[in-house]
Amino acid sequence: MIRVFSSADVWFIVMAVRWTLILSAIAFAGGALGGLTIALARTSHITVLRRCAAGFIQVFQGTPLLMQLFLVYFGLAVVGLPINPLLAAAVALTLHASAYLGEIWRGSIESVPSGQTEAATALSLSYADRMRHVILPQAMRIATAPTVGFLVQLIKGTSLASIIGFTELTRAGQIVNNATFKPFLVFGTVAILYFILCWPLSLLARRMETRMRRAITR
Repeated sequence: MIRVFSSADVWFIVMAVRWTLILSAIAFAGGALGGLTIALARTSHITVLRRCAAGFIQVFQGTPLLMQLFLVYFGLAVVGLPINPLLAAAVALTLHASAYLGEIWRGSIESVPSGQTEAATALSLSYADRMRHVILPQAMRIATAPTVGFLVQLIKGTSLASIIGFTELTRAGQIVNNATFKPFLVFGTVAILYFILCWPLSLLARRMETRMRRAITR
């Protein structure tokens, strides 16, 4: 039976924002750890590590995120390891974020002038000390703007978790729409909430890019 779209439905959708943020935070934190590992492997002098990291990036950048969600959620169930939608979405999005952040940070590491590495080597710093004290601090400043930009894409990407039954913002909208059959009102509300989440981050990323560009041209 179709019912009226009410303030209770709006509140139900708004409350689902917290699950979108939780999933985004988990995926970004896991992706940051994985991305740093991938970036370091990609810039390593060890050929096997470089090739493994490059293969990982090609797989997860070359396949749709939706397919990755399906493979994690349904694939593990097929082999007798069923997991709940939140964990499946977190794993898939973490792997997805690791590939993209790894490539972003790899580019940032390689953009640090080679003279910095040569100077650190001349001071007899170990690889770990060179990365920790010389290369990574400079690379992270370069990577901040594109990293924030990717976070916007990651927040929007969590909407695909609705396909496997995880009740985040988009799934909450689908549930309400099925009961009220008011797609314009329901998904208009969902779109506004996504805009509120993503727009400030987009402005921040744009401002960081402008500031970095000015610093380079000085």
